[in-house]
Amino acid sequence: MRYLPLNETERRAMMKVIGADVVDELFSDVPANALNTDFDLPNHQSEMQVERAMGAMAAKNRAASAGPFFIGAGAYKHHIPATVDHIIQRSEFLTAYTPYQPEIAQGTLQYLFEFQTQVAALTGMEVANASMYDGSTGCGEAALMARRVTKRNKILVSGGLHPQYGAVTRTNLELVNATVELSPIDVDASEDLISQIDDDTACVIVQNPDVFGNIRDLTPIAEAAHEKGALLVAVVTEAVSLGALKSPGEMGADIVVGEGQSIGNGLNFGGPYVGLFATRQKYIRQMPGRLCGETADAEGKRGFVLTLSTREQHIRRDKATSNICTNSGLCTLAFTAHMTLLGEAGLRRLAMLNHEAACKTADALGAIDGVEVVNKSYFNEFTLRLPVKASDIVERLAEDGILAGVPGDRLWPFDRSADNLLLVAATECVTDEDINSFATSLRGALS
Repeated sequence: MRYLPLNETERRAMMKVIGADVVDELFSDVPANALNTDFDLPNHQSEMQVERAMGAMAAKNRAASAGPFFIGAGAYKHHIPATVDHIIQRSEFLTAYTPYQPEIAQGTLQYLFEFQTQVAALTGMEVANASMYDGSTGCGEAALMARRVTKRNKILVSGGLHPQYGAVTRTNLELVNATVELSPIDVDASEDLISQIDDDTACVIVQNPDVFGNIRDLTPIAEAAHEKGALLVAVVTEAVSLGALKSPGEMGADIVVGEGQSIGNGLNFGGPYVGLFATRQKYIRQMPGRLCGETADAEGKRGFVLTLSTREQHIRRDKATSNICTNSGLCTLAFTAHMTLLGEAGLRRLAMLNHEAACKTADALGAIDGVEVVNKSYFNEFTLRLPVKASDIVERLAEDGILAGVPGDRLWPFDRSADNLLLVAATECVTDEDINSFATSLRGALS
C-alpha cells in the first residue's frame, strides 16, 4: 500500500459519492476483451532473453523501405532529408520542455511561432496553433469548437472523410449532447451534402483530397454552410497536397485540420504524428491547443510567449476550450525544419513529383483487365475497384514483397460494398520499377 494513499474506508466513501458499488463499474465503458490480462507470456526473463524475444517479434514486420510500397490512407511514405534528423537531435531542441517560462525557452517558442506561420500559409487561414496530437484528434476538436461558436449541436460528416477521423469525432462529442451524422461512404464524391445542411447544423466536415483520393471543390459547400450560419471544417490528411491544390481557406473553410506527418515525420508504425489546426482570426479565442505569439521584451527586442491560454491548466476547467494541454513538440520541429528546407518552390516540386507518380501508377494498374480506377481526379492517392476481394489481393501481393495499398474492408469492416476497393498511394519514393512490379504481380494474381 506504499503508493496507494487511500485506505479501504476512504475508497468506499469515494465510491458512494460517485454512485458505484464496486471498482469494476468504473471500467464499464471499456470492452471486456480489452481488460483480459491472460497473456501468453512468461512471468519473468533476463534482459538478454527479452531483447531476443522482442527482436524476433520485430523481425516479423516488413519495413516500408524494404520494397514497393503503396500504402497511404492517412499516413504516407515520403523522403525525409538527413538534415531534419540532425536538427531535431540537437540538445537544445531534444531536451527542451514545455515553454511556460519564456525567458528560458525562446528557441522552442520561436520554432513554434514559425510552425504556426507555415501552417497558416499552407492552409490559407489567418491563424494556426502550435499543433495537436494528430489529425483525427484535431478533427474532433474542430467539431467541438464549431459547436461552441455556433451554439448548435448537429455535426454533418462527409462520406469521404477517413472513417477513423469520423470515429474519433463521434467519441469526442458523445457526452456533450451533440448529434454526429456520418454519411454513407462516398467513393466517387457524388454525395449531396448541401441539401442536408439546416438551421441546426454547427458544421460540415469534408476531407480534401478525400479518403478515396478524390479532389473536391469545397467552395459550394462553404457557401451553403455560411448561408445557414454553419461552419465548414476542411480536413487534409496529406499535407504535401497543399503544394498543388487550392488551399481550404481560399475555398471558404472556417477551420482547417490535418495530419502533418507527411512533412518531416516518418511512418513510425503509426506515430507519434503531428496534427495541424488553423482557423480564422475571429474564432481565435475558441481555438483549442497551444498558441505562441510574438511580442517585445522590456528592452524592445523581439520575443515570443504563449498567449491566449484557454486550456484547463490556465483557467477553470469548465471554461477551457479543450483538454489539449501540450503539443507534438519534436514532430512539430521536424515539420518546420523540413518545410524550411523545401521552401515554397520545393514544396510545389515535391507535390508535382507525387502527382506524376500517382498518374503513372493509376495508368499501369487501370490497364489491367477487370481493374477500374474509380477517381476522375486525384493527387497522389486513388481507389481501385477490383473484380475480387481487395484484402485477398493485398495478402497475395505481400507474398511477392509488394505492399499494395489499404483494402476497403480494413477501414469499413461492416460495409460489404467496400470489400473490392483498394486504396493506393504513390509518393515521390515510388519508382518506375516499383510500379512495373505492382502491375505484373496484380495481373498475375487476377489471372
